[in-house]
Amino acid sequence: MSDTIAAIATASGVSSISIIRLSGSDARVIARHVAPKATFRPRYSDLTSLYNRSDEMIDHALVVYFQNPQSFTGEDIVEFQCHGGIVVAQEILDTVMYYGARLAEPGEFSKRAFLNGKIDLSEAEAIAKLIEAKSTDAAKILARQLKGELGRFVEEGREALLKALAYSEVMIDYAEEEMPEDILTQLLAQLEALSETLTRIVESSRRRRGLIEGFRVAIIGKPNVGKSSLLNALLSYDRAIVSEIAGTTRDTIEEQVRIGTHVIRLIDTAGIRDASDQIERIGVARSMSSVAEADVVIALFDGSSVYEDEDQKIIEILQQNRDKELIVTLNKSDLELRFDRSILERYTPIEISAKYQFEKLTKVLESRLNCIGESDDLMLISARQIEAVEQCAREIDRAKTPLSQGELEFFSYHLQEAVKYLSTITRPYESEEILDKMFGEFCLGK
Repeated sequence: MSDTIAAIATASGVSSISIIRLSGSDARVIARHVAPKATFRPRYSDLTSLYNRSDEMIDHALVVYFQNPQSFTGEDIVEFQCHGGIVVAQEILDTVMYYGARLAEPGEFSKRAFLNGKIDLSEAEAIAKLIEAKSTDAAKILARQLKGELGRFVEEGREALLKALAYSEVMIDYAEEEMPEDILTQLLAQLEALSETLTRIVESSRRRRGLIEGFRVAIIGKPNVGKSSLLNALLSYDRAIVSEIAGTTRDTIEEQVRIGTHVIRLIDTAGIRDASDQIERIGVARSMSSVAEADVVIALFDGSSVYEDEDQKIIEILQQNRDKELIVTLNKSDLELRFDRSILERYTPIEISAKYQFEKLTKVLESRLNCIGESDDLMLISARQIEAVEQCAREIDRAKTPLSQGELEFFSYHLQEAVKYLSTITRPYESEEILDKMFGEFCLGK
């Protein structure tokens, strides 16, 4: 990490402000070429002129210097806060690179912060996710992780495992002594409690993953029930083709829309029925896949027509997905009601008109999404974190049998593996190649 890196840290496009960031031992030396009149006092802003390598003025802008180790990366950092736009920011970047900086790799600033001990991996992941947060609840959860909530949990878990491991190592050293029964009982109780906590956190995190990634909401129903009309209504523009011909939608259509404080991924699926041709059968299969992946399923039934076999297929899908949030609606409320509501009574159906009046649906959907987000449980924000906790819990469970049988060497082995998996959440033992892969998923300039 001896070289000095640079990147534009703001999104590309026209804006009021653009930020160009320098980090490394030569950051201040390089910045002096661009801003010769700046004072470079730590944590002070200088309003000064910036010049290119031909000594031509680029912009009149702010220059801020953060002296190591009191900076995000733990290195000297200089930020140029110039007027927004592609041309000005790029010229500043080109100039600092001419004077010796190199273009940063994606995520390299955060990687340097990690390697210099400024953040752990859980905090680094929270930074990346916060940039793409899909809801207010997600932002709050990620802010808690930035303050080290997950890191503290990992440390507490490590301490509990290491304490149990210490008991085991002592008993191995004094194998001729019989293990006190109360210690065995205490160890089993502690491990059982930790395992239950880890399992609960994994289950809660999977259930609330939509807070971070955006909840997937699938609209299902038989052909011509009004799915595409509802999609268009929620989006406030005609995204899907609507016609009286059954089977018009042959494939899934996915769009983002904001519901309350949540940005959701709304999926219009092909009408579910016994398809008449190969293309439609593929569309129905994709509809079923969308249901399997969805966090919330909105099932539409045609309130203006009587119950039929195709409606039964939708009810069967609902019965197979009881673990999901299910919202059942009777569409076309602007027409005469002919559907027998009692068939859907267990789902408390709501009446809507996809064309004219669907506010009831959006209120129910917002309420369900808010309920999913209401939890004080710690949340794991990535597949990597979830896998690490699952593996830790698995090793703890594997350790219980040898402990009860007095096979302390095997017990210690499984506890050491549990500590290893749990530690990977904050500061793993993996090689730098693994770190390159992880931080490479960050955006440029972060």
